[in-house]
Amino acid sequence: MLKILMGIFCLGVLAIPGYERNNGADNIGELSDSVSKVMVWHDEFSYTGLPDDNKWSYDTVNNAGGWGNNEAEFYTKARLKNAEVKDGYLYINAIKESYKGFNYTSARLITKDKGDWLYGRIEVRAKLPDGRGLWPAIWMLPTDWAYGDWPASGEIDIMENVGYNPYVIVASAHTKTYNHLLGTQKSSTLSVPTCYSGFHVYALEWEENVCRIYVDDTLYFTFNNEGAGYKEWPFDKRFYLLLNVAVGGNWGGAMGIDDSVFPQTMVVDYVRVYQTNK
Repeated sequence: MLKILMGIFCLGVLAIPGYERNNGADNIGELSDSVSKVMVWHDEFSYTGLPDDNKWSYDTVNNAGGWGNNEAEFYTKARLKNAEVKDGYLYINAIKESYKGFNYTSARLITKDKGDWLYGRIEVRAKLPDGRGLWPAIWMLPTDWAYGDWPASGEIDIMENVGYNPYVIVASAHTKTYNHLLGTQKSSTLSVPTCYSGFHVYALEWEENVCRIYVDDTLYFTFNNEGAGYKEWPFDKRFYLLLNVAVGGNWGGAMGIDDSVFPQTMVVDYVRVYQTNK
């Protein structure tokens, strides 16, 4: 989400019903057993009102700057219209409305300083918004930016989707060596025909030497530690989780914004984080 995804993916088909995938997954199979199932952080959204402020904050610091992507939305803070928990779900609502000089509102929720992890399995079960101009994301950024500004300290995109390319889920890892500015970004895509109509588990398994990204039980992106240093692998520091629905932007708005689709919502059933039992 801090970047414009410019890579052209070479398509291939994996013979698993309901999915199509292309490059990036080295090993297809069952979920890894190397990450122990010990839950260290979770939100089941079993309450009503604003997201739990012991677990979530609102990222609004770069509204005026379009978040580096010329995005069209204004991310609000503690506004029920844009981020609400009810009926066991979190609703992140993108709305077409005039608000503080912007034509759209949405929310960008983060766990920074409330949920920060080094390694583990991060799961988000969600149903995505549908429509041209929408850009939902489930992703991670470094808590401490130990290696410098983006992309040096890294970024992990567990799930991105742009509405003009329907049903295509994108996973990416960004580093100083591997990023779109150099044309070297590492990404993979998976076609999920029910991503707008049904819930799916978008998951990252992050270990000392590898990141693996799944939709449900399907592994479709693997990023390995080459052992060459932080420029290739900055993923040895704490990261936090972000959930947001962007509108427009250099990637999300590349084919324009269909105003007739609003409001649109990313519905989140749960967020669960597991780490090894120490």
